[in-house]
Amino acid sequence: MIERGMTREKAPSSNVEFQFCLGPVGKARKRSGVITLLVATGNAHKVGEIRAGLGSGFQVFSQKEAGISLTPVEDGDTFATNAAIKSVAWALALARSGSDMAVDWVLADDSGLEVDVLGGAPGIHSARYAALDDGRPGNSPDTENNAKLLRELARFPQSQWTARFRCVLALTPRRVGATESELRAATQWFEGVCPGRIQAVAAGRGGFGYDPLFVPDGEVRSFAELGEAVKNQISHRARALEALRLAWDA
Repeated sequence: MIERGMTREKAPSSNVEFQFCLGPVGKARKRSGVITLLVATGNAHKVGEIRAGLGSGFQVFSQKEAGISLTPVEDGDTFATNAAIKSVAWALALARSGSDMAVDWVLADDSGLEVDVLGGAPGIHSARYAALDDGRPGNSPDTENNAKLLRELARFPQSQWTARFRCVLALTPRRVGATESELRAATQWFEGVCPGRIQAVAAGRGGFGYDPLFVPDGEVRSFAELGEAVKNQISHRARALEALRLAWDA
């Protein structure tokens, strides 16, 4: 559930439903026409997808380029909460560090796989699904997460293996002197959902995470088989980024 007011729309030429927040973000476009933002993730795959999804008009920096060591504790119980924890923490860190990096916004992503018959699991625990079994810290390897998912699903007929990828983006302004609560209040969220199903055998070498097991609606191949060009048009993250662009141009 998104935590701020949003309107529900339908993605053009798609059965993928998404939500977006209509806010004043578009007013902040630089005179040069380039919007600068830092993506608060250490996942190079996500940075690449976000760069591709936003396209021209956006200059995207990775957190590695910021030269700041920061690992916010993602202890929220929703994608929206965890995304905002990261975006607000990085916006604060950039403002307080005195960094001369030309960044006006911080964008954070929290996303995961929701399987209906598993009650929405792995959900917010998607990246450390296997690690939950033994309590080890940090994320677990993709191969372990995928193996656990198939073990859990083996109890149910494949006709019930419906699922969706969900992505929530949190966008927080970089404001020198702003408090954490002020930045949190200024944060806006954008959500994208891609429905599909889980297949019994992993296929494809592209993508990451659960991509080899996830087949989006309307396709017969997994995300890992479709390739980046196709995935970047129909994925949950692509839909969330589309929502952001629409709000920015409104």
